[in-house]
Order: sequence, then structure tokens, then C-alpha cells
Amino acid sequence: MLEIKNLKKNFGDKKVLKGINLKVNEGDIIGIIGPSGCGKSTLLRCINLLEKPTEGAIIYKGDDLVDNKNLNITRRKIGMVFQQFNLFNNMTVLENITLAPTLLNVMSKEEATKEALRLLSKIDLKDKANFYPSELSGGQKQRVAIVRTLIMKPEIILFDEPTSALDPEMIGEVTNLMRKIAENGMTMLIVSHEMNFIKNFCTRVIFMSEGHIIEEGSSKDIFDNPKNDKLISFLSKIKNI
Repeated sequence: MLEIKNLKKNFGDKKVLKGINLKVNEGDIIGIIGPSGCGKSTLLRCINLLEKPTEGAIIYKGDDLVDNKNLNITRRKIGMVFQQFNLFNNMTVLENITLAPTLLNVMSKEEATKEALRLLSKIDLKDKANFYPSELSGGQKQRVAIVRTLIMKPEIILFDEPTSALDPEMIGEVTNLMRKIAENGMTMLIVSHEMNFIKNFCTRVIFMSEGHIIEEGSSKDIFDNPKNDKLISFLSKIKNI
């Protein structure tokens, strides 16, 4: 479905990604773990072309996204959920969700409104449709941000630290929604420091360090039988996994 070949990303003289190779199959739920600054979020941003790779290819269903001139089509197929929600504070929940599909002519305003209300009903937030982001809890904001992505009917969703800005009691709201989305076969790549969630939710896990993928395997392999010394050291510093 998606293949990343020798992906490199530099910011000036700083080399952040140093040759990433990764295959993503339809229905995969891939957790991306590693120490801060190892390139996890940059990898996601390159896949969605929020950052243009310095070198390499991102092959999606046979097409190299790096050479794709129509970013709107690409981002329609590969959605992204951010750490800080990225909702527009001057728009209501409903306006935030319907903005992209109407702006990109994916749906009429009426169709987008109907679909947005349907999705909000499924996550018990229909009563918040006319609220502004400032009136929502962190968990509610992130669930709205996920619905905003879902309304575009993506084939892959990238999650960049979706729970790190939340209070502990709100994390469950978001992870439960992610589980429901996964039940429908959605392909996901998830950067997270929530190791228990990654361990119990993801079908595959990759460990990154210093711009490289150091180890890759099933969740059980990575957490219960790590082989690389850097991964062993990383996991040893994490409690309760």
C-alpha cells in the first residue's frame, strides 16, 4: 500500500532522517517509538508532505508522492492527527469539520454537515457541534480533530503524539476512538510515548534512533524480546510495560 525508500530529511546541516525504509500494508497499525529527537514526527510529516523529503521516495499505490504535484489529493488519502489538535479557534466544531470537504469540493455544504453530525453522534459529541474549541476539554478537542480527518475518508491516518497534550483521564477517550476506527480496517501509523497503548494496540512496531529504524517487528517481539542494545536500553527506562 505504502513503501518508503531511502527517505532522508535534512534541516540545513542537521540530518534528521538518514535513510528510512519501510513497507506499510493495508490494515497495518504501526507504532513508531524511540527517544525524543530521533525523527519520528519528521517521518510522519514527510509521508504527508508537510515536510518535503531531501532524498528518497514515498510510493503510495504505485505513485511517488514526492513528485506528486497535487498535494490536496495526497492529503485527502493520507490524513493526519496532530498533538496540539490544530483546530481553528474562531470556528465552531461543525465549521472545523466541514471546512476541508467543502473547500476541496469533496462534498456540498449540506452533505458535509450531515456527515459531520453523523460522525459526531458516533462519538457522543453531537451536542457540541456549535461549540467553539475553547469550550471543549482536551479529549473532546482531539476527538473532533480525528473526526475532521475521518470526514475526508482517508485510506491511511498518521497520528503524531495524539494523547501527549491530554490529561491522563482524557487519554482513554482518544485511544478508545482509535480502537473503534481500527475495527473498520483503517491503516494507521502512530507516534506515541504511551508504551502500553502501542504494545497492546499496534500490529507492528518500529524503533527509531538517530534518524534510523534500528529494529522492527511485531509488538510482542519488540517489547518482550528486543534484540538491539539501544532498544533494550530505551525500554529499560520505561516503567509498567
